[in-house]
Amino acid sequence: MTTIAVIQARMGSTRLPGKVLMDLGGIEVLAWVVRAARKIARVDKVVVATSVLNQDDPIQKWCIDAAVTCHRGPELDVLARFAAAAKAEAADFVIRLTADCPFLDPHVCGQVLALLKHQGAGYATNAEPRRWPDGLDCEAMTAEALYQADREASRDFEREHVTPYLRHNRRRTKPAFLNCPIPGIGSQRWTLDTPEDFAFLSEVAKLLPSDAPPSYMDILDILDRHPKLAEQQAVLGPASGPAASEDTSAPPQTSQGSRVPDYSFEHSNQMLQRAMGTIPLGTQTFSKAYTQFPRDNAPLFLSHGRGGRVWDIDGNEYVDLICGLLPVVLGYCDADVDAAIESQLANGISFSLASELEAKLAEQLVEIIPCAEMVRFGKNGTDATSAAIRLARAFTGRDDVAVCGYHGWQDWYIGSTTRHKGVPKAVRDLTHGFPYNDIDALQTLLSSKPGQFAAVIMEPMSIIEPASGYLELVKDVAHQHGAVLVFDEIITGFRFSLGGAQKLFGVTPDLASFGKAMGNGMPISAIVGRADIMIEMEEVFFSGTFGGEALSLAAAIAVIDKMSREPVIESLWRTGTNIADGVDKEIAAHNLSDVFSLRGKPPWKVLQIGDHPNAGSAIIKTAFLREMLSNGVLIGAGHNVCHAHDAADAATVLTAYQQSLDLIASRLEDGSLLSSLDGPAIEPVFSVR
Repeated sequence: MTTIAVIQARMGSTRLPGKVLMDLGGIEVLAWVVRAARKIARVDKVVVATSVLNQDDPIQKWCIDAAVTCHRGPELDVLARFAAAAKAEAADFVIRLTADCPFLDPHVCGQVLALLKHQGAGYATNAEPRRWPDGLDCEAMTAEALYQADREASRDFEREHVTPYLRHNRRRTKPAFLNCPIPGIGSQRWTLDTPEDFAFLSEVAKLLPSDAPPSYMDILDILDRHPKLAEQQAVLGPASGPAASEDTSAPPQTSQGSRVPDYSFEHSNQMLQRAMGTIPLGTQTFSKAYTQFPRDNAPLFLSHGRGGRVWDIDGNEYVDLICGLLPVVLGYCDADVDAAIESQLANGISFSLASELEAKLAEQLVEIIPCAEMVRFGKNGTDATSAAIRLARAFTGRDDVAVCGYHGWQDWYIGSTTRHKGVPKAVRDLTHGFPYNDIDALQTLLSSKPGQFAAVIMEPMSIIEPASGYLELVKDVAHQHGAVLVFDEIITGFRFSLGGAQKLFGVTPDLASFGKAMGNGMPISAIVGRADIMIEMEEVFFSGTFGGEALSLAAAIAVIDKMSREPVIESLWRTGTNIADGVDKEIAAHNLSDVFSLRGKPPWKVLQIGDHPNAGSAIIKTAFLREMLSNGVLIGAGHNVCHAHDAADAATVLTAYQQSLDLIASRLEDGSLLSSLDGPAIEPVFSVR
């Protein structure tokens, strides 16, 4: 079985032309990489792959002088270049390296290759997610997987950067990922792309032995012993992963490339049929069901996420504006949260007694949430809201509840909605809704059953701004009637502000429920509040095996730590504002302000879609979602932004809106929108906002 290492090299670099043949510590940069590649265990041959452009002739000449085989191929179709090299060398396994990584560690590369072989994967890497310093990137693949990618990859980005098809078609390649054993070094930059990089690498090279490739531990040791060098590289900032290793003279673009791909949902549709054989609706959540997306024209199953993007099981890529229905607040595979989970995993998940993590997280919540004096944990939002209602009933000795907003699936709340099948009428009759921003309606409701309301539970804000003094009046009225005021902050907590909407608006409830963003995707929620009410938990039965599950506790602690030291909340407001402002302009430019509108705060904007004389709202929403998906944006009810969404993500969203609204405006005008649908219009689960 033959294994080759293919070093991708070119002279044309926008930021540092000719970098691969620059002298670094007495030898060419490319020589550093070749030397390291030859030391990788189980590698039979090292070759260089460059383009057929005349400007890359010096690379071929260098290879001849250095007795290194050089393969040449298309400038931008680098995938074809790699496949041709592999065939010419009759390779069974291929390692992809890039010539801008002079401090490549052969031992790390050997581990990537071993991982590929021992796990039976089609592709393996240490570059995703970013946990190793930028400049140690190594990707290994079977020749069979490489040839498959060469046959099937059709997008510009996939062909230029060789491995995106392999990384993101996971049901085919079953990729493996080599994690770094030392946490916190993934932000370091040891690659060569700019003059500043070269200056840093040159100083490090002076301190390295000249007769052997360095290990990453050698570099870390140098940085530990030379703080000024560490400071120098710290300001460089990492590149964006494997795809950034070879820069291009083309303008920046999203990873879908310069053209919109034709998305296929073949595997999603097949998986739906399989799932529905054993799972009602084929999913665990109504909002994720096939009924909430355009029939046969939408992804229904995702394979993975990175930052603010996700990939479906057909390999299609999207900017994610659903973010798991709002839990993913930092972004997928956040390094700090993942490190906390991995660290705790080594100690255990669920224990026979309580762990210290419970007290630590509870203390953090008490510190940041105004109403929090005591805390209990659950696994989802419904746990926390239902605990609040049971507590309020125990504390007041009353049964009735006033509700405003969405509060979960338990009988006490869902019985008040149109989705009340299976809820006894006696339970349904205890819950009463009231409209937001109407204090007279709340006063009338509570007065209609004096002395019987245990709680007033509400979302402090959803899509409508609270009128001046409204939340204060709600608190006063609730207390006048002897009811406990509960803020449902499952969405607003860790999103509007670190302390929730109560912190933002300056109104402190008696109890509050938190969840969703609290664990950046891990299942955890909390009921917090006044000590004299919370102490009822010593008698009220709220107890679950997984209430103290340690991975989620560790994740929540990491989320709070990160939000406390970094401007996460500010970035949610900034990104949300930038996207919303751009969308508002597109809506106005297309004369669709009577149909589309954004409501709510920037960190969580809800998109409202109304009727048009030529099409109802359900038809318009279905067409809109279909077009947004075809333009690379996964969207549901609005803009659930996360900290990882960057300028490129925002640009993709705005381009998708522009193209989607172009089509919708045109077809609304000529009356053809309904006939353009390939399936039925989407109907809402039920409406609460």
